[in-house]
Amino acid sequence: MFNVYELPEDHRALRDAVRELCDGKVAPNAAAADELGEFPQASYDALRAGDFHAPHIPEEYGGVGADALATAIVIEEVARACASSSLIPAVNKLGTLPVLLSGSADLKRRYLTPVAAGEAMFSYCLSEPEAGSDAVSMSTRAVPDGDGWLLNGAKRWITNAGVSDYYTVFAVTEPGARSKGISAFVVEKADPGVSFGAPEKKLGIKGSPTREVYFDNVRLPADRMIGDPGTGFRTAMRTLDHTRVTIAAQAVGIAQGALDAAAGYVQERRQFGRPVADFQGIQFMLADMAMQLDAARQLTYVAAAKSERNDADLTYFGAAAKCFASDAAMKITTDAVQLLGGYGYTRDFPVERMMRDAKITQIYEGTNQVQRIVMARHILGG
Repeated sequence: MFNVYELPEDHRALRDAVRELCDGKVAPNAAAADELGEFPQASYDALRAGDFHAPHIPEEYGGVGADALATAIVIEEVARACASSSLIPAVNKLGTLPVLLSGSADLKRRYLTPVAAGEAMFSYCLSEPEAGSDAVSMSTRAVPDGDGWLLNGAKRWITNAGVSDYYTVFAVTEPGARSKGISAFVVEKADPGVSFGAPEKKLGIKGSPTREVYFDNVRLPADRMIGDPGTGFRTAMRTLDHTRVTIAAQAVGIAQGALDAAAGYVQERRQFGRPVADFQGIQFMLADMAMQLDAARQLTYVAAAKSERNDADLTYFGAAAKCFASDAAMKITTDAVQLLGGYGYTRDFPVERMMRDAKITQIYEGTNQVQRIVMARHILGG
């Protein structure tokens, strides 16, 4: 009766397969992607060859049809090796999920199939320069234009912008209607009028380009709308309920990588004639790191199961998993740097990169302050 707390055999086998691939073909690219600020194309190619680049896409569109827990495990294991590379499966899910949730059968066929085949990537465009946490205040507009729409505006903090071929874009179609006046569209990089800003100079996840995306009189056919007019904001929020689980998984993976590196180091590093792992203070730090990590992983997996079932309390658990796991990752990676001492502060070891990468998990897909508001509303019945 207690096997409910154990991963099924196929999920354990999946973890082993992803870890083997990432140890051999993703981790070796992590330092260079960070140092050069370049998209890790070799990692993408390896993930694509293993069908780990967009595992969530259903089989009917050419994907492997991984469930939410399996997808979280993939992202976790990739993040353990390279946080920037983990944004390949994570953002492919973020970008495509609105289409999966609300798109027409034709949109799903046209845009999910190339992503599943590894021929395209998908990004998500919600935030704007003046509308971050307050997404309803967006200023991007889509107005009727013949039998289609004319899109104008700018989106900011767009992950994998310029690399992705397709973008889910949220725009106001009925000014004054607030959240009920926002609609969602699929925009292609090749559409006339689409352009990109320079890559942001970031603290971490440097191998994943973050850019502004500009829309200058971009004409969209009517069939590019995702769902009905005015339903875009609801689709955006439903999407984030599910994909906050993927950010929790990313945070867990980063933390696991840091713990592994720290545990290995303290067993090899000798001071006062013995390994520093023999000292009780070091052992206490490692125990706390592992305890926080295991708690974060369990909460993340529970949230993933709720995502797969589309449970009514997914909003709470998605926010809780993302918030707890990202806070844990920031603490664990910081402690890993401390355990390595001066070496941890150098780029000769991966933990300083992991600490920098962990920080963004507390910020994107809703800051942890916003997550706490979401959870409090659930607790108070709001």
